[in-house]
Amino acid sequence: MADNDNGASGLGWFLAGLGLGALVGVLYAPKAGKETREDLKASAQDAKERAAVLAQQGRERAAEYAAQGRDQFNEYVDRGREYYDRGRSQWSQYVEKGKNLVQDQQSKITTAIDAGKQAYANATQETNS
Repeated sequence: MADNDNGASGLGWFLAGLGLGALVGVLYAPKAGKETREDLKASAQDAKERAAVLAQQGRERAAEYAAQGRDQFNEYVDRGREYYDRGRSQWSQYVEKGKNLVQDQQSKITTAIDAGKQAYANATQETNS
């Protein structure tokens, strides 16, 4: 951002200096009016061409910055997708492990209940006999 501010500021100072130099040159030049007008016209044409070159350079630099920004944005989007996918995969693994743990515990509890029922039935039969 600082480069852009310096470029715009530099262009303004350049044009101001160019105009001031042309004015001083006109006031102190020992030339005829026609020659002075031709010199002013040539100076104005030079200033116009230099301004066009600087403007083109500014557009090119802006295009480069925009391309860099797009590239960085795409990189960040891709990285975000990668993190999202990795997190989702890990989450799915944890959910699956949790389901397996619940099923194992449920199976153990069912086995323990069945064993308890069997022991109660055996104890009840021994007491009645």
